[in-house]
Amino acid sequence: MKNTETAPTVDGEPTGSAPAAALHAGTSDPRQLIMRNLRQSGIYIALVVIVVLFTILTGGTLLSPGNITNVVLQYSYILVLAIGMVIVIIGGHIDLSVGSVVALTGAVSAVLVIREGHDWWVGVLAALAVGAAVGAWHGFWVAYAGIPAFIVTLAGMLLFRGLTLRVLDNVSLSPFPGEYQQIAAGFLNGLLGGAGYDAFTLLIGAFGVAGYAVGGFRTRVARIRYGQPVESFPLFVTRVLLVGTVIMYFAWQLANHRGLPIVLIILAVLVLAYGMVTRRTVFGRQVYAIGGNLPAAMLSGVKVRTVNFWIFVNMGLLSAVAGVIYSSRSNGAQPAAGNMFELDAIAAAFIGGAAVTGGVGTVVGAVVGGLIMAVMSNGMQLMSVDLSVQSVVKGLVLLAAVAFDVYNKRRAAGSR
Repeated sequence: MKNTETAPTVDGEPTGSAPAAALHAGTSDPRQLIMRNLRQSGIYIALVVIVVLFTILTGGTLLSPGNITNVVLQYSYILVLAIGMVIVIIGGHIDLSVGSVVALTGAVSAVLVIREGHDWWVGVLAALAVGAAVGAWHGFWVAYAGIPAFIVTLAGMLLFRGLTLRVLDNVSLSPFPGEYQQIAAGFLNGLLGGAGYDAFTLLIGAFGVAGYAVGGFRTRVARIRYGQPVESFPLFVTRVLLVGTVIMYFAWQLANHRGLPIVLIILAVLVLAYGMVTRRTVFGRQVYAIGGNLPAAMLSGVKVRTVNFWIFVNMGLLSAVAGVIYSSRSNGAQPAAGNMFELDAIAAAFIGGAAVTGGVGTVVGAVVGGLIMAVMSNGMQLMSVDLSVQSVVKGLVLLAAVAFDVYNKRRAAGSR
């Protein structure tokens, strides 16, 4: 029997294997590449523009080593929440309770570690268990009782805020022991030495660049194998070099301050893990299917109730991670902790390219959306902009992101 597999081609001519084709295939028109996926490319351009703008307005302070470290520490818990929130939104839901869950999990950890004197890791495990239980509570009502997630999580926002007040007896608890504080305020510095800088941080940055390059090339090969459009190889190399330069600059700034923040390692592991889950697992594909076309997903045999249940369990677990990080950074638990965190996480997901109607979005996009919010907030704080103006700016940016999503859908519909 003859082999009927079609070899990759460039301009109609066969080029041999897909890896070989990856060196020759693709377009060299940057505008065409940007317009192919305007939703995702737009957020990267927006991040670059915002960083450049605030760097100029702050006289370079925004990109100083100390301030970059501060941004990582100050907004890490919002980025963790954004990872979970984008999965919820892709599935066609919303979660309004994450701020209250952050407060509750931090409170449980504080009671066990500070008030009762347990080891720091006992508080962490208890917080994660509470977060998973909260997620299961929400998942049950959404997936099996059929109540809309908006209502369930709105009730959860009130319920778990009240439980936080009861757990803490309306008072703050502090301080945590030093080991617990290291979760959000600790650094890895001096592991490999360095003359005035931390060599380990630079090594991790180099590994990140290498991973990005290898992953990008493998994705390129896969897209060519399935006949999907890609950029030309010179443009691919240029993109890798630009991203690599940004990563190494970021690593150099951290290396010249206090080294690699432990919380950044936690965040990187979560981004890599959930990026893999959403793009390369059955569960991830089912989440996209449910959010994109629920009737079709049901007809395809997707266990919608089970997937929805685990979407919310995952959100509760990540809320607990954020609760541990936040309580560690603030060195205590407060009844009012986590206020408005849900709005920051939702804004990060939508600014990062998630669709209001579900079925669209990426983990990396949500993190980039969170970074846009973080850079804007930090830049305006450095400029001593009034809080009222900061709120107005954030609101306008969120509105613009959603309007951009609506525009993309109308443009796509009009081109059919």
